[in-house]
Formats: sequence, C-alpha cells, structure tokens
Amino acid sequence: MIKFDGVTKRYADGTVAVDNLSLEAASGTITVFVGPSGCGKTTSLRMINRMIDATTGRITLDGQDVKAIEPATLRRGIGYVIQQAGLFPHRTIVDNIATVPYLLGWDRKKARARAMDLLERVGLDPKLAKRYPFQLSGGQQQRVGVARALAADPPVLLMDEPFSAVDPIVRTSLQEELLRLQSELHKTIVFVTHDIDEAVKLGDTVAVFRVGGHLAQISDPATLLSKPADDFVREFLGRDRGIRRLSFVPAADVPLSPPPDTLVVNDGKPVGWESDGEMRPYGSFNPATDSLRAALDAALLSVNGVAVAVDGDGKVLGVVAREALDAAVSGVARG
Repeated sequence: MIKFDGVTKRYADGTVAVDNLSLEAASGTITVFVGPSGCGKTTSLRMINRMIDATTGRITLDGQDVKAIEPATLRRGIGYVIQQAGLFPHRTIVDNIATVPYLLGWDRKKARARAMDLLERVGLDPKLAKRYPFQLSGGQQQRVGVARALAADPPVLLMDEPFSAVDPIVRTSLQEELLRLQSELHKTIVFVTHDIDEAVKLGDTVAVFRVGGHLAQISDPATLLSKPADDFVREFLGRDRGIRRLSFVPAADVPLSPPPDTLVVNDGKPVGWESDGEMRPYGSFNPATDSLRAALDAALLSVNGVAVAVDGDGKVLGVVAREALDAAVSGVARG
C-alpha cells in the first residue's frame, strides 16, 4: 500500500504544487490521479519514488517512510513508465528492457531471458528484440517502456501519462494491454492522466485533483460518476458522465430477441442488415463481457438502431431491440 499523510510540496518561490494531500493507493490495484494541468498529480506521483521530495508530510510504502530509503535503492524497486517511453536510443530493445536487472547485478543470460519473456507478455514479436527504438512505432515503444518497468518484477508501478503521445486507436490497445497485464500480475499501480475517460476505464480508484494541488474527490469510478463531490468534480467529469456511467453496468441482463431475416449471417457471424437490396452496417456487443454502454453504442452503429449480440467467437446470439435498451437505461437512471 502507498499512503500519503498530509503531504505538501512547496517550492522556494512559495508555489504550492501539492497541498496537504492524504490518500491511500491499495496494494494490487490501479489508482489513477486525474485532473487539469497544474493540479499536482505528476508532482504527487514523483514524490513516491523521490524524484521530488515532499516539503512536509509523510509518504509510506508498505508502512515504510520513503524518505528512509536511499533514492537509488527505492527507484530500483519501483517500475516507472513515462510519456514517449524514454528508451535508450543506443541500446537494442532487449537490452532496454533488461536495464534494471543489469543494475541489480543479474547475469546477462538471466536478464535477457527475462526481457524476452516480457517482450511477448506485452504483446510484441520477439523478432523485435535486436532492433533499436527508432525502428519501432510509438505504440511499440510504449509497450517496451512497460516491459522495462516490469523487468525486475517490482511490486509498484508508476505511470506518468504513458499513453498520451499516441493516436486514439493505439491508446485504446495499450489501455487494454495494461488491464490484461494487471489481471495477471496484480501490481500496485499509480497512473497519472488528464483524460477522465482513461481514468474511469483503468482505475479501481480515481483521485480527482483540483488546481493548487488539492484532492477534490477519491472513490471508485462508478461512485465518482454517479455522486460527484462538488461542482468542480461535476464539471470536470463533463456533461456526458451519465453515458460514462453505463460502462459500469453489465449488458448480461438485457433481454435478447431472435435475429430477424434482415440480418445477414455467414457461418453464424453477422455480415450486415439487408435493406432495399443493399448491405447496411451493424453494431455488435458481447453480453458476457461488455457493458450497457457497449450495447447502446452497437445500437447506434446499426442502421436500424438494433444491436446484435454475439458470443466470444463472434457468432450471433440474438438482437436487442431499442425498447429493451431504453428500458435498461431507464433502470440505471432510476437506480
């Protein structure tokens, strides 16, 4: 567990970056720091591994004051991922990943074996091991950055806006990869972002900061969206927070109807809606794994407003009529 107890960071010119911050980041979970520019979220993150030292207050890691640990020793036990990966340009990918194991005195064979294992774990082709960072795409470099942070198997991972420099499609895939890795590894992760959608997607707990380094609210994403603490949090969450809230409502209970003849299916999988002799687009979702928001999105993508439910293999289970979706959304609103 990471605990902030009355932590303040004040610079020599009197600027207060973080003001009397108290919060806990539970072990084995993802805690996201989110807020506008200048709110102290990155400063708070960097105080954990003593890239910046707190002026007053106390930060503990599993009960031990971080100021009692020599900075270099502390940092070797904490994975750190930054924007644009920060890879060493003169080192191959495998040696970039093995950086911390080398520093810890691992022999070369063991360090490289660990690096190769992690290369595959973060979804990269092992053939990339001998390449250099400039030969990889931005998304691939970020995956290498995550692998490097995990190389010595640290219990804590700090991530400072790691996905903000890549395009939206790559960003989504990196978010999914992080969630998959976390489901296997159960690290204590503190993640900084300015994007509320990213915060509620990734965070088990979300801490919203306001300008001046004040903590405005900390809660699980569903509670944050349904019960914002004040007008600042409500405004920061945006006008579409109700739609975001649907991301936490499973679609499993939405009643399915048999697919009509106008849904064209090939080998059990949907092809499109037939209309006036033409094939029209459809939207699909998996009731076993997806949210009500995904089901609603699928309906909006379909030309007739009907969402197609599919299983894990992409085969049609049924369809969801707009009336059923409206009833489900209304039930959430009443709840």
